[in-house]
Amino acid sequence: MKPFRFSFRPSLLKDLRGYDVPAFFRDLSAGLTVGIVALPLAMAFAIASGVKPEAGIFTAIIGGFLISALGGSRIQIGGPAGAFIVIIYGIVEKYGVANLLIATIFAGLMLCAMGFFRLGSLIRYIPVPIVIGFTNGIAVLIALSQMKDFFGLRIEKMPGDFFAQIQTLAENAHSFNLASIAIALTSLLLIFIWPKLWQAKQSALDEAIGHKDKRILRILRAFPGTILVLVLATLAVSLFDLQVDTIGSKFGGIPQGLPSFALPQFTWELVKQLFPPALTIALLGAIESLLCARVADNITGDRHDPNQELMAQGFANFIVPFFGGIPATGTIARTVTNIRAGAVSPIAGILHALTLLVIVLIAAPLANNIPLAALAAILLYVAYNMGEWHEFARLRHFSMNYRILMLATFLLTVIVDLTVAVQVGLVLACVFFIYRISSLTRIELIPSDRLSTPLPPGVLAYSIFGSLFFGAVDKLEGLIDAEAIPEQALILELHQLINLDATGLDALETVRKTLQKKGSQLILCGPNRQPLDLMRRSGFLARLGPQNCLDNLPDALARSAALAA
Repeated sequence: MKPFRFSFRPSLLKDLRGYDVPAFFRDLSAGLTVGIVALPLAMAFAIASGVKPEAGIFTAIIGGFLISALGGSRIQIGGPAGAFIVIIYGIVEKYGVANLLIATIFAGLMLCAMGFFRLGSLIRYIPVPIVIGFTNGIAVLIALSQMKDFFGLRIEKMPGDFFAQIQTLAENAHSFNLASIAIALTSLLLIFIWPKLWQAKQSALDEAIGHKDKRILRILRAFPGTILVLVLATLAVSLFDLQVDTIGSKFGGIPQGLPSFALPQFTWELVKQLFPPALTIALLGAIESLLCARVADNITGDRHDPNQELMAQGFANFIVPFFGGIPATGTIARTVTNIRAGAVSPIAGILHALTLLVIVLIAAPLANNIPLAALAAILLYVAYNMGEWHEFARLRHFSMNYRILMLATFLLTVIVDLTVAVQVGLVLACVFFIYRISSLTRIELIPSDRLSTPLPPGVLAYSIFGSLFFGAVDKLEGLIDAEAIPEQALILELHQLINLDATGLDALETVRKTLQKKGSQLILCGPNRQPLDLMRRSGFLARLGPQNCLDNLPDALARSAALAA
């Protein structure tokens, strides 16, 4: 066993070796692009989470800077994420914004501890259907939460429960705002068609225009549709004096600068109450950030350090709440944008945070007339891209266990709670795994054509295949039924037994004692290393006797013949 060694090696330190001017300009271009893309998302995620828009921006600035500077991935972008919307909204509704900040601080400490104790690789063991189930469930909840602003409904506050949300929307459906609907539909349509419009006409336009015009086209293709939507929607509200909810009317605008450091007040009683939501934030942040890093690795061919990434996420989530921020994690959409924009190091993520800071310091007053309907359209687009909807159609190609696991996680995420969904999903995954492994374990009579000599009278020989663990010991117990106990010896061939746990060993001990009481003996042959080590360390081999644990089946047959003589 390797000794535990603490390691803190941000990817930034390695990437700065040999860093040159061309690499900086590539990172600068990527940082500016991602910063512009992150602005509307940060505001939209914050508003959907039940907090002010500046909380999302501060999280993207401070959290994004720390995650890039301290993380274990070269090009991952951190900040507020859509996956957190449901969790944050529920915590705010139950505990309040101040306690959300405290829960986030505790979650940061948990993430640091997970990275310190090198638990990053364990996150990869979460089954794929659970990840798909809760991701699709979160996407549905995000979309549902945006119906109020999308249609401009006169609802003071949306409840957190799924069925209560449906009821509230239905009861207030008559209060829709046509201007909000027009802005939302136009924004959603434009976000969808903007990138496809330039992709479809790229080759034809390239042939028809000159060199200078091509540069303009490249800028237009790279220009984010979300920013275009915000600009056009804001202009429409300002020019036509549309009566819709805006950031200014709802939240009083965005402060022009960063907030001051503030220490939340908490007590030990409050810590105990906030432990479950803090654990939920930590686990979801770990899953999201490491999944995002894996996606980035698949695109770039790099390999991230999961433990360093968890420590960076922990530092970010510990620091951000002191400045009024919300939970931060790795974000797939912004990370992929960063890659496609040409980023080569964590400097791009740092520059993305500085870009947002400059925008806040200079252009914060311009956000007053941004309509909430446009932000709702952006979040609907995020929810659509977030969900892996094709996986529902592919369910028929998978086993019943896979279908149950994915659908149960999805439905529990939507109807009950994400934490419950993941917990139940993991329990179901364990139950299905135990059932599957136990079904592979077989105990069979050894056929006569495999025996070098005939079995002596009063001797039975069985072979065990698979894993003898707590989920399969019942198959061994059938060998010691009163009618099945051999008079002289029971031979168990173990060369196909790949694993033995304490419960399986206890079952072997029960077989040995039962045979001994009946004047018979247990003979083992061909045990592999792991079962043999466990039997030796527990003292089972000493009680069995070295003469009854042999290397191969012929020796075991010879031993049984000697007992029968």
